[in-house]
Amino acid sequence: MTANLVNVLMGGVFHAAILFLVAAGLQVVFGVQKIFNLACGSFYALGAYTGVSAVGYFTSHGGPPALFILPLIVGGLAVGLVGLVVERGLLRFVYDRDETFQLLLTFALVLMLEDLIRMTWGTAPVSTGGLYLGYGQARVLGATVPVYNLIVIGASLAIALGIGWLLTRTAFGRIIRAAADNREMAEALGVDMRWVYARVFTLGTMLGTLGGALVIPATAAMSEMGIELIVEAFAVVVIGGLGSMRGAFLGALVVGVLRSVAISVYPELEMLLIYLIVIAFLLWRPRGLFGAATA
Repeated sequence: MTANLVNVLMGGVFHAAILFLVAAGLQVVFGVQKIFNLACGSFYALGAYTGVSAVGYFTSHGGPPALFILPLIVGGLAVGLVGLVVERGLLRFVYDRDETFQLLLTFALVLMLEDLIRMTWGTAPVSTGGLYLGYGQARVLGATVPVYNLIVIGASLAIALGIGWLLTRTAFGRIIRAAADNREMAEALGVDMRWVYARVFTLGTMLGTLGGALVIPATAAMSEMGIELIVEAFAVVVIGGLGSMRGAFLGALVVGVLRSVAISVYPELEMLLIYLIVIAFLLWRPRGLFGAATA
């Protein structure tokens, strides 16, 4: 009984670790640019497929299978640079327009990236095989947990701490917070908002693509995998509060664990439970757990 419960919880925490990366990217983009990036799930899927290709290239050219996580991370981060192209080539034209244009543009990106994935990798699921099992398994409170899952959970925690350090201890972080609080004042003080927006959106995209790359050893990449992730990422934002990194962390943990519990108890409840939680927060605490109160 205890072992089964630990397995369920650890599975939920593993999913939460991945979900946090996507939601953190969504939060930082909204916090500064005030854009609801519907394409976050598509960047996640793009990172997953790129991770598979990077690992395949690495192993086929004699790379040690035990080091597959290195090309996985490099591939996930590298493809995240597409965010710079998207921001400079598309988004910069709609910053001062109605939010509807921004939503339509990012939704168009979802459709375009999904077609791009299908044209590049086809429609059949792809995976890295059982490479992650080479790291072995660990015993946690009587349960058997893949070591790879623990590595991903640890990496997500390290990234969360890194984001906190970036936002509070660096000059760029102070600029990000200033731009999020008052864009006009930041510009009046000489901040180049074009440079800030480009870097912030690229950072958000790289977090999403890295999340997709890290999850792929434990599952298979499918062209539609980003759609469900969009729903979960926005559920995290609703629960945690718009623009809050603490909210993204706690919200991801809530969604990840409850999703895992629902799958183990009654799989048909998986998405329904998330929708019910989102509805409850929208009705009784619309600003989320850590969102700023609105006037």
